[in-house]
Amino acid sequence: MTPPHETPAPRSTSNDTPGGTRRLTVAQALIGFLARQYTERDGRRQRLINATWGIFGHGNVAGIGQALVEATADMRYLQGRNEQAMVHAAVGYARQSNRLSAHAVTTSIGPGATNLVTGAALATINRLPVLLLPGDTFATRPADPVLQQLEVPTAGDVSVNDALRPVSKYFDRITRPEALIPAALAAMRVLTDPAETGAVTLALPQDVQAEAYDWPEEFFAERVWRVRRQAPDPEELSEAVRLVREARRPLLVAGGGVHYSAAEDTLAAFADGTGIPVASTQAGKGSLRHDHPCDVGAIGHTGTATADELARTADLVIGVGTRWSDFSTASATLFSNPAVRFLNLNVTGFDAHKLAAHPLVADARTALEQLTAGLSGHRVDPAYTSEFGEDKERWEHRVQAAFAADEELVRPTQAQVLGVLDALATDEDILINAAGSLPGDLHKLWRARSRDQYHVEYGYSCMGYEIPAAIGVLLADPGRPVWAFVGDGTYLMNPTEIVTAVQERLPLKIVLLQNHGYASIGGLSETVGSERFGTAYRFRADDATFTGAPLPVDLAANAASLGMRVIRAKTVRDLREALTEARAADAPTCVYVETETADTVSGVPPAQAWWDVPVAETATRTSAVRARAEYDRHAASRRRHL
Repeated sequence: MTPPHETPAPRSTSNDTPGGTRRLTVAQALIGFLARQYTERDGRRQRLINATWGIFGHGNVAGIGQALVEATADMRYLQGRNEQAMVHAAVGYARQSNRLSAHAVTTSIGPGATNLVTGAALATINRLPVLLLPGDTFATRPADPVLQQLEVPTAGDVSVNDALRPVSKYFDRITRPEALIPAALAAMRVLTDPAETGAVTLALPQDVQAEAYDWPEEFFAERVWRVRRQAPDPEELSEAVRLVREARRPLLVAGGGVHYSAAEDTLAAFADGTGIPVASTQAGKGSLRHDHPCDVGAIGHTGTATADELARTADLVIGVGTRWSDFSTASATLFSNPAVRFLNLNVTGFDAHKLAAHPLVADARTALEQLTAGLSGHRVDPAYTSEFGEDKERWEHRVQAAFAADEELVRPTQAQVLGVLDALATDEDILINAAGSLPGDLHKLWRARSRDQYHVEYGYSCMGYEIPAAIGVLLADPGRPVWAFVGDGTYLMNPTEIVTAVQERLPLKIVLLQNHGYASIGGLSETVGSERFGTAYRFRADDATFTGAPLPVDLAANAASLGMRVIRAKTVRDLREALTEARAADAPTCVYVETETADTVSGVPPAQAWWDVPVAETATRTSAVRARAEYDRHAASRRRHL
């Protein structure tokens, strides 16, 4: 990933008072403090909080809003349209910045604050830093209740912002001016901690925001937060080397921690030296280029046949920077070798101990460097290398078959749309997606050409993430083609930030796929015996199901009404020309294409491993009875790794 751009130090303000203090409101002090925080890793320094997103209203307009007016030279302000989307944009920025730079998000009290909850959960689950500054009700309670206040008869200190506690890595409510100092420092500590980062919430009562206080000058001094590269424990490292040397069929699984540690080159050196195959989670895809001899593609329920078969026979699984979600482990059914052992290299002890693994708690790059050195001269058996190399070649033929399409074909499959862009993309392009059937298709099929090309949010798999996240990526890394892949279901959830892209003159590129329904859940519904109920966008038929004609909804016209240039593609040839034109565009551009309907397949190879979605244990409909029998068959193969 490209590091964030250097930002000049903020200018000093003129509100100094004698005695080494500065009289400012709480909001003014907070913005001044944030403008002087930096991160540093490997000798490179950058602003920690590089901009503040905001929608102003009751609770922040007279506090943070006024402070931002005074700090325009120090703190960039970005105007959003939806509070959840602002957090998604901040998350996209933080991910593209390798978690070394982040954005703040300010909202009003009430619905503005509660709209942050989904974005905060996404940030924390994906371990991506974002600072949330929601307004809060009066600390001094001059009137009780006030507009948008949640009344709790048994607790006077509860507000709707408490909904952010379980989805925040750090939460504090600033009820006195002087409480801001320790809270602000704690917030920066968490935002810059590679093991504990996520959403950080400072709830700001509206009266406290506007209250003046004499702040010590030291509070506004430039402060550098060094992002540590923790070295492995020597004994843990020695045991890890022994485990790898003893393994006959080792498999490395690369997670998002490889990217966040900027360990891609180190991983390539490890693979080159040992010949160990490397599979990837959704967050880890691109850790190796798709054409590296040791890259065997995606793993798990959305994995390739190559990686999943290696997983079933592996005697040692080396997890690097992964939290081992159920998609990666096929709901604990994938690693079926009775003798399999796990070695987890992770910056957090919590993740390193999963699956009863031998832990190697350390920074991914540092630990891989030392592990590679400890394995000097060790390589896997050449027969093993030939085996997965041949399997990889066979899988590549399946990818080509899924991508293949006649130029005059109307209504291509989703996979064929991906194939057209795959033929046009270079190392510079960045793909963003989060929900629906696209993450699975992309994970299996996409050929990642660079370390930061593949940006799929699958920790929370949040519909509506793609468009605002793409804006965040463009802000972090301007000048590169950034594609938001959006299905009709996701588009209808959250198209509002198109207006922000237009306002900021960002050359956002949207590929809008219209298949008239929730294709992913429709397919899942069918497999679990729910018969695709409620998953198509159609008129209600006489039998109370949605099986009539497709709804006359024109999403392309909607995107155009929000300020985008829209190119409609009917055939594969049209699509190729439209994507080429959009890629070169310097203004927000949408390519709209109708694909096969939601009740048809996407054109990719089927799932190579199971995923646990419980099926009704008793049912009257044949589809559900059959689905339950299939469920019981798969569930019987689940195992606890102890």
